[in-house]
Order: sequence, then C-alpha cells, then structure tokens
Amino acid sequence: MDQIALAADFAIIIVVATMIGLIARRLGQPTIVAYIATGVVLGPVLFDIVTDEGLVDVMAELGLGFLLFLLGMKMRFDDIREILTPITNIAIGQTVLQTALAFLVAWALGFQTTEILVIALATVFGATPIIVKVLTDKDEITSLPGKIDVGVLIVQDIYLVVVLALFAADSLDNAGEIASTLAVIFVMMGFIGLFSILSSRYLLPRIFRRIADNKDIFLIVAIAWAFLFIAIAEGFNLSVEVGAFLAGISLAQLPYSKELEDRITPITDFFILVFFASIGLQIEGAASLFAYWQEAVIASVILMIGNFWIMFYLIDREGFSVETSFLGSINMVQVSEFSLVVGALAITQGYIGADVLGYLTLMALMTMTVSTYIIAYNHAIYERLAPWFSRFESDEKVDRNLRTYKNHAVAIGYDEVTERALPLLEERYGEVVVVDRKTSHIAELEENGRYEYVFGDFRHSEVRKAAGLKNAKFVLSSSVQTDVNEALLDEVGDDAIVFAEAERIHDARSLYRNGATYVIMNTYLTASKLSDYLEQYFTDREAFEEIISQDIERIRRRGRSRAESERTGVDIEFDPRKLGGDD
Repeated sequence: MDQIALAADFAIIIVVATMIGLIARRLGQPTIVAYIATGVVLGPVLFDIVTDEGLVDVMAELGLGFLLFLLGMKMRFDDIREILTPITNIAIGQTVLQTALAFLVAWALGFQTTEILVIALATVFGATPIIVKVLTDKDEITSLPGKIDVGVLIVQDIYLVVVLALFAADSLDNAGEIASTLAVIFVMMGFIGLFSILSSRYLLPRIFRRIADNKDIFLIVAIAWAFLFIAIAEGFNLSVEVGAFLAGISLAQLPYSKELEDRITPITDFFILVFFASIGLQIEGAASLFAYWQEAVIASVILMIGNFWIMFYLIDREGFSVETSFLGSINMVQVSEFSLVVGALAITQGYIGADVLGYLTLMALMTMTVSTYIIAYNHAIYERLAPWFSRFESDEKVDRNLRTYKNHAVAIGYDEVTERALPLLEERYGEVVVVDRKTSHIAELEENGRYEYVFGDFRHSEVRKAAGLKNAKFVLSSSVQTDVNEALLDEVGDDAIVFAEAERIHDARSLYRNGATYVIMNTYLTASKLSDYLEQYFTDREAFEEIISQDIERIRRRGRSRAESERTGVDIEFDPRKLGGDD
C-alpha cells in the first residue's frame, strides 16, 4: 500500500470518527462507542473502505502505548503502597476464578476442547483502554476503586504476555519451550522494571530539574523517554504497552508528573481514537461475526454477571467498604479487545477457526459497549442498589487508604472564597480538608502542605467519604451547583454548621429548607461591599486608600501579581493620585 493510500485511510478514519462522535455526543453516548462504530462502518462488516494495516496499525498501537504511558504516570508508589497486598490477592483470585468460569461457559455451549481452552484464556481480561479512558474522563482513575481496577489490569497484562507466549509456542504440548519462553519474559520485565525504578530516583530528577522551565523541551523529553522504553521492550520481544507503562511509572514519581499528565492527555486522545476504530476494522465480516451470535449473547450475559460477583467477593473479602467493592467490580465486567489478539494468534496456529474468532469478537464488542455505559453511570447505579447491598456492610470493612477525620472542617472548592477562610477554620477546628477536582488547585495545596485535601468530584459518595463529611463540624461550600450542595446537606451530620453558596433566590431558599446555616449570595455581598466602598470613598478618603492597599497586598501574597508580572511585565501598583476627583 503506497503512502498516499495510507494517508487517505488515516484521514478517512479521522473524518468519519469525528462525524459519528459528534452525533454520539448530541445523543449523550460515550465517544468510545462511536470510535468502535467507525471501524465497523469502514471495515469489512459494512463498506470495507479501510484496513487495519500500515499507518492505521502503527497509530493504533501507539494509541494503546500512550494510554498505558498515561496510566503509568498516575501510579505513584506512595498512593498504592498500602493496598498493594490486597490488590495482588484480588488479581490472582480474579484470574483463576474468571478463567474457570469462562471455561465452564464455553464447555456448556458445546465448543470443542481446544476451542474451550482458547476461549477461557482469551476472555479473562478486562478492557484496559475502556476502563482507563472512561475512569480518567470521570476523574476516578486515582480513586480507591480505580486503583484496585488498575492493579488488577496490570496483573492481567502480565498474564496476557504469558498467554501470548503460550500460543506462540510451536505446540501446546511442548512444555520445555513454553517454560523457557516464560522465564525469559519475566527476567526481561524485571530488568526493565528495575531500570524504571532506579531512573526515577537517580536519573530523571536531575534531567527534569534542568529542563522543567522550558515547556516544549519538557514535553519532548517525556515523550522521548516513553519511546526509549517502548524500544527496549520491543528489543526484548515484549509488548509496547509494557514498555510504555513502565516509562510512565518512572515519571509518576517526579513532582512534575501532574503537568505532564495534562500535556500528554490531548496527544493520547488523538491516538486512542485510531485504536478503538481499529477494533472495528479487525472484524472479518458479518458471516464470521454472527456465526455463533446466540452463544455470544448467552456467554456475554453470564460472564458479565459472573465477573461482577467474582470481583465483588474478592474485594469484599479484603475488607474494603461495600461501595468500593461494588464500584471496583462493576467497572470490570467486560471481555477485553485483547481476546481478539489472542484469538487471531490462535487462528494462525490452527487452534480455532474464523467462526470462533467471530464469537470472541462479538462478545468483546457487546460487553465493551454495555460496560462503557455502566462505568459512566457507576455511581448512579450504586445509589439505586445501595439499600440492597447494605446487607454486606460491617464495621470491620473500612477502606484502608482513607484517613479518618473527626470534628474537622471541610471546604468544597479551592478559590478566593475558601482560601481566605481556611486559616480561620484551621484555628477553630484544628484540621481542614479541602475537596477540589482541579489538578492545579491540588498541586497548590500539595505545595502549601498546610491543609489536607481530597481530589475528586464532591457529588461522588466516595469523595465525600474520603473527606469525612459525616464527622465534620463545619462545612464551607464555594460551589453554586445545586446537586453538590444537596448532596452535602443530605449527608452532613445534624450538628454540623454549613455555609453554602447560591446564585438564585429560590436555590438559597431550598438550601435553607434543607438545613443550611447560612447561604452566601455573591450578588448581594458584592452590592453591600460596593455600597460600603462608595460611602468610605466619599466620606473618608484616607481610610479608603488603606482598604485598597490591603486588598492589593492580599493579591500579592497569593502570588498572582508576581506571576502576572513575569508573564506580561505589568505589576499591580496602587497610586492614591488615581483616586482624584471632586470632593
């Protein structure tokens, strides 16, 4: 295929994916489903315009690599150290039990022995790109259920390498060849992992201290670091994903990782579009796809329900809360696109036919599509089912990486309103927890080191639990979003003092009816303050000048004037002569 044809294929995918994506967004559907549909429309199933060869194949592989690179950058050792042991236990149990379940389902559906083995090994994986992408979009990838799921996915990726090595062997009966291949794989992964850890401690901090001020070089070096690990992994016959993930982990330990995440994300989104489209392109045709469609539907339903209960049992057994067990389980119910990779390799070795690959493909498409919606609305689903799942609750089940707060203050949002109130709250209540979902605000709080903080959307019950809302004595909300303040008032203790914010009169009345102590109305506060300023200006000019000077000094202390000066060369100065005018 010549270069012009490759470029044309790539352009067609981008244009069609954009059009379908816009339609999906207007209909409130996840874009991932639109991208997979793009591959189905352009591939052999419908119009057969584009293949997954050449440039498309490379871009798709890069998309998965960047996604795993971004995932690695979210994995700080300090964040997962406390839950490493339970994650390992969950992952091992999940692999064994789900493989057994898939084996039994395939056997009950009447497949042959070799086909059953392939199906059982291929359908145990969770869809890493789906889970990571949707949880990242929801800012839940670093939540406790997100960390558990990612830990299980990492173990599954290692298991995937083992399975691929198994099918790459000349014969499934050649135990010696399989054992030697696996030994080499684990040694090489250990070597790359050790290099990743050592470089994060001794090499990368020195490099990034020198280049952090130059944002362009900063990004280029980070991407180059990812490609270095990808090249090393491929040199050892490991997958691109393994190298990219380990590269991300090494960068995650640096203080610059948050900014890198923000800058890498748009690049990842672009490449991942091609990756999901390529899933649809891999489907050979409608005949193969629907040869076992009834069996695929039955197996999909059984495996999704079974996988949920297997994960729920394993997470619950480790002593996590019911909500964490539910969310961590419902995110992992799908059959992965990696089943297509395993199935394609099994076909080349003659273990299965095209019809069985179509069965695996249809299961992956159905479960991934459904699970995309399930993950997107996981909290809403839990809220509806929480009364039934409350039977699994007990005092012994506590999310171990959540700090326990009591008789403290909670501030929702980190802005000018809450920032000026935090010292007063700290003085009165001793401990203050700030909840915010902007990474820049969290970085500022982390650098300050004075206040505890929780990253996430306050509407999510897990975030409220992490902030210890039920045990708080005072809550200050700078959010004007009605659902945020309603969630706050529904869950806060009866004896807690709540200051909330509203934009409209009827919202303020509703908050008062629901128990708010005081509702802040910015428009009224501004009008009152302006009236006081005008009165001061006309009656006591010197006092007014003092007030203005104090306000500007507060802005200086926050550092905004300094940052603005460096960027534009303009500083904030107060000149009393500008207050002139007739008395």
